[in-house]
Amino acid sequence: MAKAAKAAAIAELKNDFESSNGAVLTEYRGLTVAQLKELRTNLGETAKFAVVKNTLTKRAANEAGVDEQFRELLEGPSAIAFVRGDVVEAAKGLRDFAKANPLLVIKGGFIDGKSMDASEITRLADLESREVLLAKLAGAMKGSMANAAALFNALPTQAAQLAEALRAKREAAGETAEAPADAPAAEAADEAPAE
Repeated sequence: MAKAAKAAAIAELKNDFESSNGAVLTEYRGLTVAQLKELRTNLGETAKFAVVKNTLTKRAANEAGVDEQFRELLEGPSAIAFVRGDVVEAAKGLRDFAKANPLLVIKGGFIDGKSMDASEITRLADLESREVLLAKLAGAMKGSMANAAALFNALPTQAAQLAEALRAKREAAGETAEAPADAPAAEAADEAPAE
């Protein structure tokens, strides 16, 4: 590979590292070109899957500041899925393809600057997608708000019921207590001096 071509490849890989949410390193030994094309199609817009040279990738990773995560993983034929969208969807796509094609081996990677091994990426793939999690959160918030609204609506109703019960109790108590209360008033009227 010519020096200019190497420099361009390193610059492109460095740009991919810097512009992506994460990268998942895989071994693709034994996969056909058709299978790799199928994997790229399955990943769609969520990830860019590229077969890379380890020496160039090490240099690009070093320049991008992700050298530590990749140094020990870059052994044998390597390909990287640069995640540009939902990391969960990309992890699911890789996991599902690896189940159907055991020759694709997930080695590890990093997501949002955090180094992850193969088992962590598989656990990440078990999560629900971002849209589903957001929908569940919105549903939970809507339910909480509906409960709060019902509670706030119940307060005036309960206050009105309490006031009515208090009025009824006073009215009932007033009917039995009115006779003695009227008697002193009548006696006071009788004792008043006549003009």
